[in-house]
Amino acid sequence: MELVQIGNGAGAPGRGRGPRLPDWARQGRSHFESLHRLKTGLRELHLHTVCESARCPNIHECFNRAAATFMILGNRCTRGCGFCSVPKGNPQRHDMRLDADEPSNVARMAARMGLRYVVITSVNRDDLDDGGSAHFAETVREVRRALPEARVEVLTPDFCGDLQAVARVLDAGPHVFNHNLETAPRLYRKVRPQADYRQSLEVLRFARSYAPALTKSGFMVGLGETPEEVRGILADLRAAEADVATIGQYLQPTRRHLPVVEYVTPERFAEYRRYGLALGFKAVFSGPLVRSSYMADAVSREAEDAADPGARRGPC
Repeated sequence: MELVQIGNGAGAPGRGRGPRLPDWARQGRSHFESLHRLKTGLRELHLHTVCESARCPNIHECFNRAAATFMILGNRCTRGCGFCSVPKGNPQRHDMRLDADEPSNVARMAARMGLRYVVITSVNRDDLDDGGSAHFAETVREVRRALPEARVEVLTPDFCGDLQAVARVLDAGPHVFNHNLETAPRLYRKVRPQADYRQSLEVLRFARSYAPALTKSGFMVGLGETPEEVRGILADLRAAEADVATIGQYLQPTRRHLPVVEYVTPERFAEYRRYGLALGFKAVFSGPLVRSSYMADAVSREAEDAADPGARRGPC
């Protein structure tokens, strides 16, 4: 699924599963009260976040500042990516019916949190004829009705390459369209076996041509890719006219998931950022703890300011 679907398992140090977690890839966990308070509100409305399901290392920081990425279409994904800790589901074995109240409940929770920037993602629902795109679009519309001044970012699956489904989400009017490549094409078979690198690029290319939204994509490093492959991903994204790229360190969520091959240094993350900006991205957010939706409001502002330096911006 997404770049944020990564936890703090750290390659099980001492068990031969990967290198030891360095200090620069650690995140503090001290905001337990705000974490509990926000989780309680989410459960009251039967809502999920990718922050929780994907074991994001930034959850304490983000929940403390009342930021969260809503995850819709349920909490079970029909795909089995090697990096992702979101629960897997089989419609023949699990109850995966859509919650008709989910779109309005997302809007209600976003309003309760006082959000000025709302990020919505989803699990993959390959069992649904439209991939869940109508439900996704309805969630965007509900949020925009409830919070007309807020900006909305969507982080969508590939919808199995169904561009009509992509258009359906874009027709709801998100300000930012995000779809992640996740890794280098050579690693797709083990990292993202039910997806296709070129198909994901086509989703981004179509989004750029179809709607005025900023387009964005993220990927992980530390899975065995080479620096040349990272530069190749960035070049492919620019060829698809993506505006924003996010690059973060893969962290093994549990011992059942792919091990970390390498912890990329902050210096190399900085090099990747410089390379991406030289290619023409409006913003490149690159660092060990970067996730696809982390600090999404600030990244969006940076991209918009780069596109129109003289424009006056609101708080988001």
